Amino acid sequence: QVRLVESGGGLVQAGGSLRLSCSASGNIFRINTMGWYRQAPGKQRELVAAITRGSSTNYADSVKGRFTISADNVKNTVYLQMTSLKPEDTAVYYCNADIISGTVYNVWGQGTQVTVSS
Repeated sequence: QVRLVESGGGLVQAGGSLRLSCSASGNIFRINTMGWYRQAPGKQRELVAAITRGSSTNYADSVKGRFTISADNVKNTVYLQMTSLKPEDTAVYYCNADIISGTVYNVWGQGTQVTVSS
């Protein structure tokens, strides 16, 4: 069984920074893509950033220049460095990964709350 565990959320003032981490564990052969999504109250879940095993990245327009996604393929861990945070960044942030373990699984973490106060 494969699981993702996130950490690093919390409360921060506007303009501040936070770093999220997400580690995959279990019977993992390879991870193809890892990413971060977020869901604010009353809104749909949206992609924030994603990174492939080859280190190609993709960002939502709303976070470009402020957020940086990176990954440690040895540790099966993905990070999201968030800077210049805005109140509109407030959401539950979910880690997502396409993991090969016999077959390909798309796995979600349990989510971590990020709250940005104005």
